[in-house]
Amino acid sequence: MTARLRLGLFLLGGSGLFALLLWGLAGLPDFGHYLGPYGDILVHVAKPQRNIPNVVTAVVFDYRGFDTMGEELILLGAVAGTAVLLRETREGQVDEVVDGVRSDAVRALSLVAVPSVFVLALFVIAHGSLTPGGGFQGGVVLSSATLLLFLGADYRGYHSFGRATPWESVEGIGAAGFVGLGLLSLALGLAFLENFLPLGTYNTLLSTGSIPLVNWSASFSVSAGFVLVYGEFLVEVMAIRHGKVPR
Repeated sequence: MTARLRLGLFLLGGSGLFALLLWGLAGLPDFGHYLGPYGDILVHVAKPQRNIPNVVTAVVFDYRGFDTMGEELILLGAVAGTAVLLRETREGQVDEVVDGVRSDAVRALSLVAVPSVFVLALFVIAHGSLTPGGGFQGGVVLSSATLLLFLGADYRGYHSFGRATPWESVEGIGAAGFVGLGLLSLALGLAFLENFLPLGTYNTLLSTGSIPLVNWSASFSVSAGFVLVYGEFLVEVMAIRHGKVPR
């Protein structure tokens, strides 16, 4: 296939997608005139039923937790697929490579930022039931702390921390915990991922029953998944740079 033909196919497909997006946007209701009753119902029932200030978290990890499980399994499949494809192209490991940032200022700032980002991630995850945030967002923030290790140390330092095997285990435990909590709810005669623990004092960390358990399970799976993806791409870059794979 020639470059001109590929460009033509891209323009044709892109034009169709752009027209479809415009058509979809044209059908949206005016700002402030939400037509779906589902969200309005949840706003009114989330507090008395789940004792939770953040209705979004109640939807994600309780009312529509089955959908969230699908999203988490998609992430699991994407990480596994990325690892399989990239590892297949490499001729060997690059553990011995020492490669990283040479700027002392960037190195010092990165190492100082690591504990700050880590604490921020824990705060976002732990308060997901009370404020905007949660396991998905906090998991991404937590994984970004490992990239700061790469900037603040070198490739070998990052690779020793981000080895695939333990992080694969963490991701598997997180995904299994999410599914297991849902199955436990079913075993107790409840809906999938419906709360099965006593509710605590409103607007506290333990006020929402089993939702925090689901939230933390998601954070383990998300953070480990992104660390694995970062690691695979960094290994690939180093392998290309040092002649382990063709450019």
